[in-house]
Amino acid sequence: MVSTVTFTSVSAQAGLIQKPRNNGVTSYCGLKTSPSSVSFRLESSFLGRNASLRASVAPRIVPKAASGSQISPQASYKVAVLGAAGGIGQPLGLLIKMSPLVSELHLYDIANVKGVAADLSHCNTPAQVLDFTGPSELANCLKGVDVVVIPAGVPRKPGMTRDDLFNINASIVKSLVEAVADNCPDAFIHIISNPVNSTVPIAAEVLKQKGVYNPKKLFGVTTLDVVRANTFVAQKKNLKLIDVDVPVVGGHAGITILPLLSKTRPSVTFTDEETEQLTKRIQNAGTEVVEAKAGAGSATLSMAYAAARFVESSLRALAGDPDVYECTFIQSKVTDLPFFASRVKLGKNGVESVVSADLEGVTEYEAKALEALKAELKGSIEKGIAFANKQQEAAASV
Repeated sequence: MVSTVTFTSVSAQAGLIQKPRNNGVTSYCGLKTSPSSVSFRLESSFLGRNASLRASVAPRIVPKAASGSQISPQASYKVAVLGAAGGIGQPLGLLIKMSPLVSELHLYDIANVKGVAADLSHCNTPAQVLDFTGPSELANCLKGVDVVVIPAGVPRKPGMTRDDLFNINASIVKSLVEAVADNCPDAFIHIISNPVNSTVPIAAEVLKQKGVYNPKKLFGVTTLDVVRANTFVAQKKNLKLIDVDVPVVGGHAGITILPLLSKTRPSVTFTDEETEQLTKRIQNAGTEVVEAKAGAGSATLSMAYAAARFVESSLRALAGDPDVYECTFIQSKVTDLPFFASRVKLGKNGVESVVSADLEGVTEYEAKALEALKAELKGSIEKGIAFANKQQEAAASV
């Protein structure tokens, strides 16, 4: 039996936006398009009937305002991916290419990006794909860009912690963010490069040094922790995945990742054993993938999926959607730490508000875990800030 469902984008069917909307944005799936919507014949679409692709759809925590505010039909944005030829960058580029909100997709890397761009340019979606290779072309890549996504860096290998990546990836992030500050200081900046607990503070310091820091527009992408939490909880409790939403707070490494299982929607009860088992699996899920790939890589595909979801949410917010919520690692005042991952409301100017209520009424287990993570997260933040300041002092002494 063939079913016909109307979505606003290919990304909507893939679960990259939080619910279907009829907002007048022209969408493309390679089958049919119309000025106001797209009819997806589910048996024909390459995404098929796979409901799990829509599994990250998050239930609304605030009712949608009864207003005429919708995404502008003319909404069209430029997105740059820095590290586009890598294991995360390639699938991420493909997913972003699918968005009807993107007019230009800029792909940057130090090598091998021309082939990636040529490949993606053959996809019959409207975004124009442009490639940029090496530092000499980075400025042109970034000019006029609305969202910059940075997955650049080396991946984790078996036995390697996120902290082991620090010295290499810290330098990469610093140089790339300097270029962002010089060429598109008003862009949303999405940091994927690990360790995020340190690279986001590095980016903040670089932007401060350049005099263009806007804490509302700098994001550590922790969406993968939410995606994993939703998936694992749905599996454990035999829930319909599309309905599950688990806020994940703290940071983006090990024990700093804290899924608030007591805040799961729909409401569900966990035994103490289940809580501990799920929490540890979510915290160690990256290692689970690294070990399963046995030296052949890290969590690239799921990370690309989660990053694409966050990009789509950012684009919807920029386009005027009043109802966009995501968890992300940002400068924060919800705890005594300067940076913290929380659920936030996104708007045209970045973070509009932080949902601090998630930290109210937590269980004893969660409260203890929250206190336990602070020391490690504090150390990672301070390490990033110290690195940025040391680099600035070294540059000044030359």
